Amino acid sequence: MRLILLLVAALFVTGPAHARWHEAQSQHFVIYANDRPQDVQAFAEMLEKYHAALQYLSGRPAAPVSPSNRVVIFAVGSERHMERMADGNPFVAGFYIPRAGGSRAYVQNIALRRDRVDFSVKVLLHEYAHHFLMAQSRFDMPRWMSEGAAEFYASALFPDSGHVSLGRPAAHRAQEILEAPNIPIRHLIDDGRSGTKPRNLMIGFYGQSWLMYHYLMFAPERQGQLDAYARHLMAGTPSVKAAEAAFGDLDALDKELTRYARAPRMMSVNLSPERLGPIPAVRVSPLAEGHAAAMPLIMRSQRGVSKREAPGLAASLRRIAERYPQDAQVFAALAEAEFDAGNDAAAIAAADKAIALDPSIANAYVQKGYALFRQARDAGDKDAAYAAAMAPFTQLNRLENDHPLPLIYYHRSFSERGAPLTERARHALERAGELAPFDRSLWLDIGLMQAEEGKRDMAVASLASVAYSPHPDLSSKQAQAIIDAINAAGDGALPDLRALMTSVAQAEKDEKASDDRARSAHRRARHPN
Repeated sequence: MRLILLLVAALFVTGPAHARWHEAQSQHFVIYANDRPQDVQAFAEMLEKYHAALQYLSGRPAAPVSPSNRVVIFAVGSERHMERMADGNPFVAGFYIPRAGGSRAYVQNIALRRDRVDFSVKVLLHEYAHHFLMAQSRFDMPRWMSEGAAEFYASALFPDSGHVSLGRPAAHRAQEILEAPNIPIRHLIDDGRSGTKPRNLMIGFYGQSWLMYHYLMFAPERQGQLDAYARHLMAGTPSVKAAEAAFGDLDALDKELTRYARAPRMMSVNLSPERLGPIPAVRVSPLAEGHAAAMPLIMRSQRGVSKREAPGLAASLRRIAERYPQDAQVFAALAEAEFDAGNDAAAIAAADKAIALDPSIANAYVQKGYALFRQARDAGDKDAAYAAAMAPFTQLNRLENDHPLPLIYYHRSFSERGAPLTERARHALERAGELAPFDRSLWLDIGLMQAEEGKRDMAVASLASVAYSPHPDLSSKQAQAIIDAINAAGDGALPDLRALMTSVAQAEKDEKASDDRARSAHRRARHPN
């Protein structure tokens, strides 16, 4: 345990010695960085300009964002710290976790340069483009279109003039575009829905997706074709057939793209401050001493911790809580760490302390609710236990009316105890999905609920964006399995969909274990001693 505590402490020494942790809050973002306040302010303003530029160019007015559905961004500090935050993956420059009421993004630093954007920040811009487009419309874009759009927007620059330049050449994809084996255009467009193996992981996929999206956006003779393609897709036309209807001869388009990749100049869009409109205000403040001391541990906790790591993290936060007994943020963080470590009573006590010190901290209610729900599963009187577990979520709903978690857990207060779902409970889950359209696990639950109700067409529509997500995961495989089961059943009875999801999860677990064994055997073969 001492070794784990020392490793945790060493892991999170970030930022220059003269810097101080600051928080920036704006309409769409919350940023934590161990940096100068003016740099944190500039970074937050840049992101709000980026949001405004996305809104202007996409033509999609943004819906209001509840405070807890803003994207929270942590500046980790270095490549080494990012690698550790990414569970040892040295190739991760930044990442984003979409969650209802808790979306998190991690970047290395917030350094801004007028002539370029660091790759870590470019990753953030790419992922925020996904987040924005999904939040404005649940239109189920094929993978090439989704990734092409995200790459198109992520190549943005932010000069000192206040302009935002979008659609610039994706220099970070240049080598990939020019040297990677060409992906046949029909393979690029087909995202696996026709029964072929998805091609999104092929070398060159991101570069070629960007190239086609950029070309279709700017080529005069191709104007309006992207919109036509989207209309065909929304009408249910398969991706390749929709492309043929909108773009015409795909072989001709492929040749045009080859020439376009070597063009000496490419167009971009330069949006003036007047076009962007008023940028939401940014408020920057230094963190209290206790909150700052806990911040490196909070970053890891909100990233997600393993069972092996959780006890050490909770022990470290207990030590900080002893030093700062009046810091509500520290106790809210401790509540989360205790819950992750399986200590429900301690999590509830820490959450209660945080709420007593500052009743405005949403995460304290969330963690208390999580712990009470876990206790309720083993309670003798489940009705009473789940009613008590809903209390902190009810308080959170009063604090923030559009927070999605009270709606999600209201639905779970029925489903987890096996009570018949009321219409109000069903509506609560669907309303949570409207508030958090980017949360794939939530939409998997919505699609499952609709399928079990017999609303099969609605279920397929809800599950499609999960199944064909630009970044597939277990929820994508489970959603695809449910869609396949619905299509196979026709008008007949559906199989047990929950058992189907369990079998998909077990297959994924077995596959991962097999891969881990193969990697271990490979390492032993290379290093027998």
